[in-house]
Amino acid sequence: MARIVAIDYGKKRTGIAVTDEMQLIASGLTTVRTHDLIQFLKDYVANENVELFLVGEPKQMNNEASESEVLIQKFIQLLQKAIPSIPIKRVDERFTSKMAFQTMIDSGLKKKQRQNKELIDEISATIILQSYLYK
Repeated sequence: MARIVAIDYGKKRTGIAVTDEMQLIASGLTTVRTHDLIQFLKDYVANENVELFLVGEPKQMNNEASESEVLIQKFIQLLQKAIPSIPIKRVDERFTSKMAFQTMIDSGLKKKQRQNKELIDEISATIILQSYLYK
């Protein structure tokens, strides 16, 4: 088996999470400046066995696409061109940022640590990955 990479795409920065090769455990990997994302993913798949990209799909409460979907679609097109050998699936990411923040509170992080938006993005990507693995 190979790893699954989850991507919580953002305009400025993007959270990334990965599974182990047995696809049992979802772990936060890092947060990358979105400008550097394609190159980061190219480098990652050059060194790791990856079989799937999961990209968060932000939806509004009425199930319509959020305004950031236009940016995500452009990213997906770039990703497909850059790494055509790895398929891409979408995963509903509603509430992941709120769940990530609550996870930080529950784990006892201090207020200053909870203000780290990069950590929120990474945890959000992990939640996206977990929702895919454990459904």
